[in-house]
Amino acid sequence: MDRIDTTVSPRYAQIPTFMRLPHDPAPHGKDVVVIGAPYDGGTSYRPGARFGPRAVRGESGLIHGVGIDRGPGTFDLIDCVDAGDIDLTPFNMHIAMATAQERLSGLLADNAAFLMLGGDHSLTLAALRAVAARHGPVAVLHLDAHSDTNPAVYGGEYHHGTPFRHAIEEKLVDPLRTVQIGIRGHNPRPDSLDYARGHGVRIVTSDEFCALGPEDAGRLVRSLLDDAPVYVSVDVDVVDPAFAPGTGTPAPGGPTSREVLALLRHVGALQPVGFDVMEVSPPYDHGGITSLLASEIGAELLFQYARAHTRERTSP
Repeated sequence: MDRIDTTVSPRYAQIPTFMRLPHDPAPHGKDVVVIGAPYDGGTSYRPGARFGPRAVRGESGLIHGVGIDRGPGTFDLIDCVDAGDIDLTPFNMHIAMATAQERLSGLLADNAAFLMLGGDHSLTLAALRAVAARHGPVAVLHLDAHSDTNPAVYGGEYHHGTPFRHAIEEKLVDPLRTVQIGIRGHNPRPDSLDYARGHGVRIVTSDEFCALGPEDAGRLVRSLLDDAPVYVSVDVDVVDPAFAPGTGTPAPGGPTSREVLALLRHVGALQPVGFDVMEVSPPYDHGGITSLLASEIGAELLFQYARAHTRERTSP
């Protein structure tokens, strides 16, 4: 199976897959499988992320996969497909979590890595359970306005503010090799970041990231994560809502889209084993700009995976 040829078929035509990749619901032997997670049962404020994967795929038709001055195209270096969506119940977060974990674990049994398109951030826990079962506790690069290390609230054990707390408690991640970038905004308690910091997580607030800049922040990430297997999780609300309004919990004062993409270019110097791009909420998206940015982030992560696994053939 090949990607749809954009010289033959206009980019707005045909059934939308991510970056017009082949659709393969049962992939085997692929480098990265793109998988949608249409779910927002863990959302605490503005729902709508269940429609995120569809919107991101639609906007991704704009992206060819060959970056300016980057040498070979992503799909000349790695073999990727779009496996469609995980069928997730909208009614029960425990069933949804178990379903997502089973599907993602199955993908990793037959393929090297996945890029999950969300969906709310609660499902990153399912992804980390699947990845840790294969690689052991992983290092984490987490881009977000929020630390997501909160306890349960409103009786919801797996809401979108909890995944990294669960991941630390379940020893799915190495907290000493976990970096959270872009943290800012308002919290329900003065001690909201104490859990993460108390377990050794390196928090780079939005103000600190602004002072460092993407290059120095990238060097910090590389020094802390080194050669460990790394899971990269991007909540689109890490970006200032001027650039990404279509999300469930927007927080002003964040980095620009350019700064986030520049930071992600350091991922190719790491050992990435899985990715997600979460929290796109199309009902709040104006002109599709958040979905377009999320698709660009996903494309960047795929290219950085190609860099990491074929370094001798690519440039930074």
